[in-house]
Amino acid sequence: MISVLIADDQELIRSGLRALLERDPGIRVVGEAGDGRQAVRAAAEHRPDVVLMDIRMPEVDGLEATRRIVADPALGGVHIVVLTTFDDDENVVEAIRCGAAGFLLKDMPSEELRRAVHVVAGGEALLSPAITRRVMGWVASRPRASRRGDLLAGLTEREREVLRQVGLGESNDEIGRSLFISPATARTYVSRLLTKLRARDRSQLVIAAYESGLVTPGEG
Repeated sequence: MISVLIADDQELIRSGLRALLERDPGIRVVGEAGDGRQAVRAAAEHRPDVVLMDIRMPEVDGLEATRRIVADPALGGVHIVVLTTFDDDENVVEAIRCGAAGFLLKDMPSEELRRAVHVVAGGEALLSPAITRRVMGWVASRPRASRRGDLLAGLTEREREVLRQVGLGESNDEIGRSLFISPATARTYVSRLLTKLRARDRSQLVIAAYESGLVTPGEG
């Protein structure tokens, strides 16, 4: 059973998300929070598998709440998914840098929401196709001075190739087919990239691929 915490300052949205999630017999909503401070407390109390986190909340916003949850070693098994709208590009990127496992649009289809919870609870990153290209396009459009130009300095050529494929949204199986290596080898390379780039998960690797210029908007 996957446990979920819903953090959003609008009660109607929380109720709607709860109703959609609980249609899945494998998901249980263990708590709700109306602001970031409550979300951090509820995460510590319930230790949910997944937190659905709104960015814009009073008192403590979703970005700071994400930072606090990720920084707590006792909450290492908690995966955060940011709920966003199309006008939140910069904040979405910052949330992933803070440790969020991915992001979803608030008006996503109910089946996509439930699938997302299962994906994230299983330890995978979640990059919604509906907004990934837009958000990563925002990353790539930032002035070069604000991007990590030395990001690739410590990577081998093969690691750069794997990072590029991760940036294109490929799974380990797909990376294996693209680069003519086994999925297990692809998985090993991804693990090395996570360590070398000090990334929490694949979502942060995708940002790294765009910031370094390995992937540009419109590819894939």
